[in-house]
Amino acid sequence: MDRMKRTPISEQDPKVRATNFEEVCLGYTEEEAMAEAARCLNCKKPLCVTQCPVTIGIPEFIQHVKNGEFEEAAKTIAKSSALPAVCGRVCPQEVQCEGKCVLGIKGEAVAIGKLERFVADWSREHNIDLSAVEDKKGKKVAVVGSGPAGLTCAGDLAKKGYDVTIFEALHEAGGVLVYGIPEFRLPKDTVVKHEIENVKKLGVKIETNVIVGRTVTIDQLLEEEGFDAIFVGSGAGLPKFMGIPGENANGVFSANEFLTRNNLMKAFKEGYSTPIRVGNKVAVVGGGNVAMDAARTALRLGAEVHIVYRRSESELPARVEEVHHAKEEGVIFDLLTNPVEILTDEKGWVSGMKCVRMELGEPDASGRRKPVEVEGSEFTLDVDTVIMSLGTSPNPLIPATTKGLEINKRKCIIAEEETGLTSREKVYAGGDAVTGAATVILAMGAGKKAATAIDEFLSK
Repeated sequence: MDRMKRTPISEQDPKVRATNFEEVCLGYTEEEAMAEAARCLNCKKPLCVTQCPVTIGIPEFIQHVKNGEFEEAAKTIAKSSALPAVCGRVCPQEVQCEGKCVLGIKGEAVAIGKLERFVADWSREHNIDLSAVEDKKGKKVAVVGSGPAGLTCAGDLAKKGYDVTIFEALHEAGGVLVYGIPEFRLPKDTVVKHEIENVKKLGVKIETNVIVGRTVTIDQLLEEEGFDAIFVGSGAGLPKFMGIPGENANGVFSANEFLTRNNLMKAFKEGYSTPIRVGNKVAVVGGGNVAMDAARTALRLGAEVHIVYRRSESELPARVEEVHHAKEEGVIFDLLTNPVEILTDEKGWVSGMKCVRMELGEPDASGRRKPVEVEGSEFTLDVDTVIMSLGTSPNPLIPATTKGLEINKRKCIIAEEETGLTSREKVYAGGDAVTGAATVILAMGAGKKAATAIDEFLSK
């Protein structure tokens, strides 16, 4: 065995997968997982663990996989993570656990994410019970939002014996896991629903179609419903736009709306009459993971798709794997390109997008070189649909309806980094509602910290 090279993993052929919504990566077999686990050096000071936002015992679970002890591996991961099958698929491991793997210095890091996915899938397929909880404490905690932050916080508190109820605004639990991430990256029925069921098996109750701030307020939950503490993990679902002419035209979507219609309203399935118009030529403006998701979804719905991004490829914020998959599938990258106007026909539908070429100048505050417009470079991109993927911000509804809950200039709830405690007593917050749009695993880490702090507060 060459310890420097990771065990290859099977994927759907790009030409085939570009026409379906089935999962791209097919996962390790038992033999492949054990072979990959055997590469781990079992470091005395495992830096991989320090870079995991939920501090999974990585060398320990990998050692179990190496020995073929898959149930023990699942139980090791379950101590730290409520969503291993999700994290194994969508975590940016290359900049977290795998980014610190010693083998990655001279070779390829251990495929920690793919091994986590293998263990989670194996435990699901073999019905492993991971629902051990402590004795009931007789105290109630409300969790707002059933995304990764909320599910993690709820699961950790339920394990400690608290009576936890999650309030979800939409008709289905899962937050960004069900409406934001496409089926071909994160299967909903097999993976997401199963992980939510695991959280419910811990005793967590989930009430859907409850908009906190409208149906019920934070103040009412504390003062009338008798909750002892609240965690707000309501995410960041408010899309940003460029403010250019034509942005209100028919055929312009936010990536949020486009992905929600496809994922939660199942526009990708025949027989569902989801109202969405994909068009023949689609421009996705932006370069993050959400932009890749929107582009690859539009491609599967039959469109020619262009990613329009104002910097170069090396500045793309999306994961390298997502960019690689998009290219393989046929997404066209128009880099160093910036839209200035969306053109419309006489009926108000998108008929093209006026763009300019860019070049990179001096670094800006983020450390990336600032894009500067090239004079006289204007051209028109022939598209009939535009998807804006420029990030999102938190919905202001909860702060606006909660006494004493402070927010910052970006409309994010202000909360202590280590505990999630807000300016309002008994109210904690974490994930995208506090940081703005970020990753699933960072939201989970925030939910975990808040659960620890809520337990300490209620145990006094």
